[in-house]
Amino acid sequence: MTVRELLERIDSRELSEWMAYFELEPWGTEVDDWRAGLVASTIANVNRDPKKQKKPFQPKDFMLERDKEPTPTQSPEDHQKILGMWGRVWQDKFDDGDS
Repeated sequence: MTVRELLERIDSRELSEWMAYFELEPWGTEVDDWRAGLVASTIANVNRDPKKQKKPFQPKDFMLERDKEPTPTQSPEDHQKILGMWGRVWQDKFDDGDS
């Protein structure tokens, strides 16, 4: 549903009530990720060796960083080189020697 469709179906009062409710009881994927992180950190802490891992795990240690841009491990030039190598490998493999 788009924002325009939403505003056509509910008035500003109801929208404000939903916004206030969300502040009290948030929902969505970020909350789900936090809950999963909480479970994972609890399990990790129960099984943690305090001598090796002094600092207890936190839920954020097991959550994705959504706003962080992933760092590319290969450049487009790297991809071209890799594809070129594979092309030569397959060409040699299937080359019947007539060329």
